[in-house]
Amino acid sequence: MFTVYKKELTFGGKPLTIETGRIARQADGSALVTYGETTVLATVCFEKKQKEGQDFFPLTVTYQEKFYATGKIPGGFLKRESRPSEKETLTSRLIDRPIRPLFDEEFKNEVQIICQVMSYDNENDADMVAMIAASAALSISGAPTAATLGGCRIAYIDGKYVVNPTHEELAQSDLDLTVAGTHEGVLMVESQAQELSEEIMLGAVVHGHKESQKVIAAIDELVEAAGKERFVVEPKEKHEELYASLKAIYGEDVVKAYSLPKKLDRKATLDEIKAKATEKFASEENEELVPVVAKLFKQLEADVLRGAVLETKTRIDGRSPTMIRPIVCETDILPRVHGSSLFTRGETQGLIVATLGNTKDEQMIDGLDGLEYDRFMLHYNFPPFSVGECGRVGAPGRREIGHGKLARRAIEPMLPSKEDFPYTIRLVSEITESNGSSSMASVCGSSMSLMAAGVPLERPVSGIAMGLIKEGDDFVVLSDILGDEDHLGDMDFKVAGTEKGITALQMDIKITSITPEIMKQALGQAHEGRVHILGKMAEAITESRTEMSEYAPSIESFMIDKEKIRDVIGTGGKVIREIQETTGAEISIEEDGKVIISGVGKAVIDAATKWVKGIVAEAEVGKQYTGEIVRIVDFGAFVRILPNVEGLLHISEIAPVRLGHAEDILTEGQNIEVKCIGIEMGKVKISMKEIEQTNEDVNAKLATAIENGGTPKRERPEGDRNDRNGGRRDNRRDNRRPRRD
Repeated sequence: MFTVYKKELTFGGKPLTIETGRIARQADGSALVTYGETTVLATVCFEKKQKEGQDFFPLTVTYQEKFYATGKIPGGFLKRESRPSEKETLTSRLIDRPIRPLFDEEFKNEVQIICQVMSYDNENDADMVAMIAASAALSISGAPTAATLGGCRIAYIDGKYVVNPTHEELAQSDLDLTVAGTHEGVLMVESQAQELSEEIMLGAVVHGHKESQKVIAAIDELVEAAGKERFVVEPKEKHEELYASLKAIYGEDVVKAYSLPKKLDRKATLDEIKAKATEKFASEENEELVPVVAKLFKQLEADVLRGAVLETKTRIDGRSPTMIRPIVCETDILPRVHGSSLFTRGETQGLIVATLGNTKDEQMIDGLDGLEYDRFMLHYNFPPFSVGECGRVGAPGRREIGHGKLARRAIEPMLPSKEDFPYTIRLVSEITESNGSSSMASVCGSSMSLMAAGVPLERPVSGIAMGLIKEGDDFVVLSDILGDEDHLGDMDFKVAGTEKGITALQMDIKITSITPEIMKQALGQAHEGRVHILGKMAEAITESRTEMSEYAPSIESFMIDKEKIRDVIGTGGKVIREIQETTGAEISIEEDGKVIISGVGKAVIDAATKWVKGIVAEAEVGKQYTGEIVRIVDFGAFVRILPNVEGLLHISEIAPVRLGHAEDILTEGQNIEVKCIGIEMGKVKISMKEIEQTNEDVNAKLATAIENGGTPKRERPEGDRNDRNGGRRDNRRDNRRPRRD
């Protein structure tokens, strides 16, 4: 009925299976990839005709996690998968970035790639499986791509590289790096590291690229057996004569425009030149040349920018390849927030705000790995005014989520542990100007904002974006790239870290690949730039402040006996609600007995802490307490010395003389000073003899009793004992059954 093509291999020490021909046969290409027991289905469909007037490449990559893959039903009211999670969005970008540059630049037909996680073993992450599946489906489909893509994840454990680590192995690793590339070279890198050196990071990239060749070879073999005929892109007319005329007339004007230091001035001048060129070469009689002139003008811009860098080693704003734009660092920009900073580098600026919260502010994440809680969030916003434009303002897009995640990866390794700093931390990066890497500005500003908020960072973190201009064997690596250099260049290579090492690295290539030699030079220049930026940041703030903002919550944590948790919570939460409402504090109790109390102001924390500790406290022999008399009896009084503990104050322990009755000295509701003198069978015995009292009324009565040698024993009321008992004994006697004869 149908033929199934399958390829099996060992990859990273585990079995990898790639098959096609059984599922989704109407798609242009489909692949079912299983790694361990994690299975992903990838499909590729593309239009065979280009839409009229289409001037961009409409590629869409969608990664979806199905909850049934791990035997779960989605939580919430809608019991089905709905809006993509952050993990799904980031994985979609992870697959998109290395695939996009593989397509023929003349190909503008719509392409859709869908990757669905069908089975998940909670051990092997599905993101790299999805990338392999997408590559296989794309190659089988016959889409016009330049080469086959491969990829893997690399960990660094005990000085060794580990391919495709499990979740357990990754938790022990100093590195989480994903790499994708072709047979020729690397196209994409994404990583988080624990201050690793440039040599270790480069070694991980090279090792990952080498291991990926196994997957590339397997896919190529599968394509030979089951691949469709490759789609032919009709070559477009190059208009060489028109380009020559355009360059001859407007080339010098474009060169002068690129000498303008300000981005908006440069853009306005280039737009004016472009309008003149369009009017000249695409008149009313030749309106079909409007898009042609636009494309050729873009080529002219690229030739001017790239040619100047390669020939003169001078960039469009006059800098050398390694020079970094002027930097201004400021803190405490906003008065009421917990921490704030303003980082300005040239025409790129980020206002970053830190907010501290308690455990109830943690983000709950429901995914294939189960319910998790995240105590650190970094949100990145890129409003249209930051580039001087009008635009949509709404929910964050894939770019915003991706840039926020990159900045988070850079900062997270330097955060204190939850045990040392039990706060929930949220950073928001508001990009107020953009001409260059705003994600790296977010890293620098986030570091300063956290230190200003009093978060004890291990070390400050800075970041820099590197670029590349490459023609043949000639290339120049650029430090701190401008937006135009990113747009018209060949590489976007972002490196973040401390003075000791790298914490995050992201690389995207717009050409077919780059060599290890280029990456090595880029990492070396990035190190110099990173240290320079750290020095500028130190002019504003050098280390985390020891005191937090007066508006930030204080947090106190301590352990209690797990058996006492129910006493603190109370029936239906009655007790803990009363504590919170009375003191204004927030209280959370974990299963192991850890109590976390938060609130604004030390008095709030102290009041709630004292209350909770009082509930779970137990009396200690020899310890003195201030207690409240709750009731008086013939043989003494019961005194509440702790919220849940009452002690017996025997009449003989009230004063150093004999008393007739406890009421001679004490009154219910009074506070007295007592000492625990013994605990027998769970019953607490207390004494107030020889303890100085603060209650003046008690002191006065004690003094009188001591002066008189005690107080007389009270006489019984008139009548016999039966009368005082209300005749109960007589009644009992009268109600007895008569004797039998």
